[in-house]
Amino acid sequence: MNESDDAETLFETKYLRLVRRNGWDFVERKNICGIVVIVAVTDRDELLLVEQYRAPVAGRVIELPAGLAGDTPGEEDEPLENAASRELLEETGYRADRLVRLFHGPPSPGITSEELTFYFADGVHRVGAGGGDASEQIIVHAVPLRAVPSWLAEQARQGKRVDVKVYAGLYALSSGPEPD
Repeated sequence: MNESDDAETLFETKYLRLVRRNGWDFVERKNICGIVVIVAVTDRDELLLVEQYRAPVAGRVIELPAGLAGDTPGEEDEPLENAASRELLEETGYRADRLVRLFHGPPSPGITSEELTFYFADGVHRVGAGGGDASEQIIVHAVPLRAVPSWLAEQARQGKRVDVKVYAGLYALSSGPEPD
């Protein structure tokens, strides 16, 4: 994401690059302009969560809807808000009347240069099945907000992992957008 004159590429794949900068090795994503995470609450006060198998942790993970921006040929400069809207619909089958930027920052700055932008989805209503694109097998969960903590605990007891971004999203719901 952040290329610099002092960065040395150590190894590269189709989607990732291993880089060394100032003696520090880390991973960069290639061919994207950002990453979006969507905190979507339905009119029935349900938090939309997705579940899918994630190879790096060799298991099923409960997550907020999320995805890459600018990864489609011809859409390299895709606005982050457009990507958030697209990913919400693609993964969950829900559309938002409005997206509000909550906050932006790095999820794991010691290992990757990627940064996430969180959006709150307002006026969320179902318009399709969701489930992701052809390469994904996503299960959609609409969990009543009041039941989210116990529901997540039950998922963990079943051996599923809960992405920590879910907790960041819940915190954002209680605190609102960051100041500009």
